[in-house]
Amino acid sequence: MSTQDLVPSPVGPVDVEQAEAALVERYPRLVRIAYLVLPPSLGRNRRVLTAHALVQRALPRRRVPGPAVPEPRLAEDAVDPGYAYVRAEVLRQALVAGLPLRRLALPRRAQFPPLLPHVWGLRLFPRVGGADELALDQRLSRLSGPGRAAYVLRGLERQGDPEVLRVLATAGVEDPRAALAEADALDELAADLVELDERETKTLTGPAAPSGPAGPTGTAGTARPTGEAGEASEAGEAGEAGEATTRVGEQAGPARGGGRRGQGAGAGVPGRGDGRYGAGASGSAGRPTLNGTTPPGPYSAGGPVGGAVHRGLSGAAGRTGGEGGEGGVGPAAFPPHPLRPRRLSGAALLESDEFDPCALQARPTDLLRRRQHARAAAVAVAALVVCGTLLGLPGDGWGRNGAAAPSYARNPAAEAALDPGALKRVAPAAWPGSTRRDFSVWPARGGLTGDSALLRRALAVWARPGLSVRSSATPGTPVGPPMGPPQLLFAGVVDGARVVLLHDGLRAVRYAEPVEGTAGAALDFARTDGADTVGSAALVLSRAAGNVRYLTAPWVKETVVRNLLAPAKAPWPLVRDAHGMTEPVPSPALAKGCTRWNALQVHDGSGPRLLADLGELAPARLLWGPPDAPVDATGPEAREAWARTVCQLTAVRAHGVRSVHAWRFARQPLPEGAGRGTWLCTRAETWRGTGSRVLAQFLAPSPAVPAALAARSEGSPACGVRDPRVLAGVLWQAPSGGWYVLAAGSPDFTALETSGGVKGRSDGPVLAVKAAAGARADLDGTLRDGTRVGALR
Repeated sequence: MSTQDLVPSPVGPVDVEQAEAALVERYPRLVRIAYLVLPPSLGRNRRVLTAHALVQRALPRRRVPGPAVPEPRLAEDAVDPGYAYVRAEVLRQALVAGLPLRRLALPRRAQFPPLLPHVWGLRLFPRVGGADELALDQRLSRLSGPGRAAYVLRGLERQGDPEVLRVLATAGVEDPRAALAEADALDELAADLVELDERETKTLTGPAAPSGPAGPTGTAGTARPTGEAGEASEAGEAGEAGEATTRVGEQAGPARGGGRRGQGAGAGVPGRGDGRYGAGASGSAGRPTLNGTTPPGPYSAGGPVGGAVHRGLSGAAGRTGGEGGEGGVGPAAFPPHPLRPRRLSGAALLESDEFDPCALQARPTDLLRRRQHARAAAVAVAALVVCGTLLGLPGDGWGRNGAAAPSYARNPAAEAALDPGALKRVAPAAWPGSTRRDFSVWPARGGLTGDSALLRRALAVWARPGLSVRSSATPGTPVGPPMGPPQLLFAGVVDGARVVLLHDGLRAVRYAEPVEGTAGAALDFARTDGADTVGSAALVLSRAAGNVRYLTAPWVKETVVRNLLAPAKAPWPLVRDAHGMTEPVPSPALAKGCTRWNALQVHDGSGPRLLADLGELAPARLLWGPPDAPVDATGPEAREAWARTVCQLTAVRAHGVRSVHAWRFARQPLPEGAGRGTWLCTRAETWRGTGSRVLAQFLAPSPAVPAALAARSEGSPACGVRDPRVLAGVLWQAPSGGWYVLAAGSPDFTALETSGGVKGRSDGPVLAVKAAAGARADLDGTLRDGTRVGALR
């Protein structure tokens, strides 16, 4: 066969209406073709639905053009061009549906389960056939998709081999000849089974009567070679000449190898009761005999009514009632033994109910599993609805809100809190006439107070900080969104960043973002509830390159910087701009060592105040004196004491400290005439009221020696207003090299006692007991009312 034989015959243009008419008219045949070509591994239910879906998708979207110059039509060409096109499209999609899904290949639509048609709660499958149908289905499952297509075209569509090759090439088969070879192999297997059945039938029924030679008026057709199929018998009353070939249903054309297994073209098999009995008139010469007698029933010269089984695809579709085909008097023409069912050919089985996807049976699916899947689907749908509702709420997105995370809920209060136009702005002239001086009367200052976009981003990030936002908060400070519109304190450019300071009555919030873009935004929270005039005197605006800038209150008249480690040194002025923002000053909170400790000293109308930066938005106030009457640590004695103890403030850094006060609770003469030692108690109070830290320190007589930490406690009321009593002790080395246990308590103690490694007792609030190096002792004291109190720990 030449290459040109594989090119589809020019059927001319096909209109959409013409293809639709062919599809509707021959819909059952097309669905059967698709069902047979689809791989049986899909399961019968999916094969049925996929076959219907493939046929319903076979219509062209527009007119299919034909060749410019029509070529002569071959005898094998389909009569209807519309049907030929739809059939080729169904075959192409069925072959694609049988391909396995590959990881790197783009999946095709036909490879997925069909969306339509679809049946919920039922499984559809054709009627169950017999053993022959099951055997054919098993044999078809061993073929490839192109092999099944070739088998179906030859047996079901009555296609000759040239036309089968052309249709397969049109359907996209790469090697049509290999597919036809697979069909031939299945044909030979079926023929072998039929021959075996014929031999068994002959054994059961006895030898057949030989057919005599045909005379001039004889009724028996003359047996002819295979290649002469289609010629009518010269004698008899031939109704219609059967065009039989080696495979029943092949159209006239080049015949395949013939002469095998006694093919004959003479006596035909009766058709469907319409009188078409093939060549040869009815008579007794062609009637078979059974044990020397002629069996009853209508016969033609070709054999009994119902047709002879010849090859797997021979005869008029090889089935009872088939239209025309090869005859041939022989064992296959005899009726089967009454005790043995006749084996049907493959071509006849292709039209059985087993392979009819239009006559279906329905059964329910797995009811228990369906109930479980329904509950799981309901839960999934509910979750999707909730998530979709939350995600679909109206929002401005990342474009307007900068680094803010997506919004999950909206309500009128939240909307008002995030509206820059609803921010509280205090007039600059409001604080002089106010009865209180705190953050509530700070005016809105800065050069960007009118930048609505910046303020909107600051509020949005405050309410919903994204993953890229660097956020910090002092302990005990809630970080949630504001409960209502907050107060704007400052908005401007500071050290290359846009900074916004906000206050909501409970917290001070600082938002900072780079001047260019919103990447690297920062958000800091600090608790400031109950702030008084001094507590609201300043806020930290920026920390950069080891420096800190402050924003001072409008009532602050002067700002200076004092190095607490140099108490005798005079402070130097700190310049502020018109908005109250100071110049940068080195910050102790960012320093690695304790070589310099700069404190901010502000002057309001009532006197100087000393503030220390402890790494928070609000600087801590430094105090001196007993717990019941502390004052600002601006006097000479306080500065000298703080100079020796200020380095201990690193223990309370970033702890939410509101104020730190130190006081001298005892003086003690040292043994061996070494001078007088001083005992200090330092207490750090927090904005939240809990978590206070207490430090007990011992100061040697030499001013150059820093304080020694004697005891430390967290959450203790000692050294405070509620419980001003404190007791502590240290192991001290005298100038002579001897070691002593020194202890001191507040004036409320009347006696002190040590036990354990060192034993000693003294009357009064101080104690000195000789000890060995590295000795450890327990310390207790007795108050005026006789109560025993342990040392600070």
